[in-house]
Amino acid sequence: MAYDDEEPRNSSMPENVVYVGKKPAMNYVLAVVTQFNNGARNVTIRARGNTISRAVDVAEIARNRFVTDVRAPPKVVIGSEDLTNEDGTKSKVSSIQILLEK
Repeated sequence: MAYDDEEPRNSSMPENVVYVGKKPAMNYVLAVVTQFNNGARNVTIRARGNTISRAVDVAEIARNRFVTDVRAPPKVVIGSEDLTNEDGTKSKVSSIQILLEK
């Protein structure tokens, strides 16, 4: 899945990454559960900016309700990314990666 405000990802990106955007959290939970049901040993949930809280919700819903054998606690990486706006200015946006492993 791609961020709602970005181009779709290309085929060289790993399959076990779920990009959280503006859709309801359960859409992304379904993507995480599907990855695990298809045999993935780990799934990375990525988000940035205002969708970080939704990514945390996705990880917690998936871990507590649907895929209860996920190793706890998940690995979390936080940071910021430099983005170029449409007007050419640069800005920093917070980002998060949550790694869930079986």
